[in-house]
Amino acid sequence: MKGVPKSAMSASGSSGSLGELRTEFGFKTGAGGAHTARTIMLADLMALLAAAPKEAKQEDFHRLIVEENVLGKRTTSNRWLTARHLADLYALDQRVTVFRLLRFFWDVDTPSRPMLALLCAQARDALLRLSAKKVLETKPGDTMTSEDFVDFLNRELPGRFSESMTRSLSRNVAASWAQAGFFKGKVNKVRIRPVVTPASATYALALGYLCGLHGQLLLESDWARLLDVPRDQVIRLAQEASKRGWLDFKGAGNVFEVNFRQLLTPMEIKASHGPN
Repeated sequence: MKGVPKSAMSASGSSGSLGELRTEFGFKTGAGGAHTARTIMLADLMALLAAAPKEAKQEDFHRLIVEENVLGKRTTSNRWLTARHLADLYALDQRVTVFRLLRFFWDVDTPSRPMLALLCAQARDALLRLSAKKVLETKPGDTMTSEDFVDFLNRELPGRFSESMTRSLSRNVAASWAQAGFFKGKVNKVRIRPVVTPASATYALALGYLCGLHGQLLLESDWARLLDVPRDQVIRLAQEASKRGWLDFKGAGNVFEVNFRQLLTPMEIKASHGPN
C-alpha cells in the first residue's frame, strides 16, 4: 500500500503481535478508518446501546439512529453519517463476532465500557491501531498535544494526508484516547491509566484469540498491551474472569492455556485455531 510504512502495516494488515486480523470475525484491514472524520463516538454509542434491546439487529440500529433520532442529531444527513461511522467502528450487527462480544460485556460491566469501545474500534480502524504506538510509549504524567500526534502521523504516514486532514485526524485520535480514559485535560492532555476490569481484559484476550494467538503470546499481544497494565495484572484479571465463567484460564510461569468456549461458537474457535 502506497504511503504506508512497515510499522503501520502490522496495524492495518495481518502480521505482528496483533495476530491475523480475520475479516470474518469483524476485524478490518486496509489503511483507512473512521478517524478521518470522527472519534470513537463513545457518548453516541452509549446512548444507542441504551436505547436498543439486546436482540437488536443491524437494521434496528439504523432505524433508531436515522428514523427515530435517538441520538438527537439536528439534520437527516448528520443522522446518516452518524449511522455510517458507528457501523464502521462497531459493526452494530450481532452476526459479527467482535460486536457480539462487545454487546455482551457492555451489558454486564458498566465501568468497562470506555475500554470496550476502544478495543472494538481498534479491531476495525487501522488509523486508531497505528496511534496506539504513540500512546502506549508515553507514561502516566506525560503531557501530549494534538501537535505530538501530528508529528507522529507525519513520520509514520509521510505525504499520505494533507496538512489539514492530518490535523483533523490528530484531533480525532487524541479525543478517542481521552474518551477511553488514557488522558485527561483538553488542550494539553495528561497521560493517565485507564479503567481496566476483568470484562475488558477478557474482551482484549478474546480479540487476540480470534486473531490466532494463544498461551503466552496471547497475554503479551498488542491486544493485551492496550489494557495498559503489567502482564501480572493481565493474568490476575484473566483469573478473575475465569471465576466468573467468561473464559477458561490455566497456567503458571510462562505456560498458559486459555480458551473461550463460553463466549465463542465452535465454528469461531475452529476458524481461528483449527479443529483441535
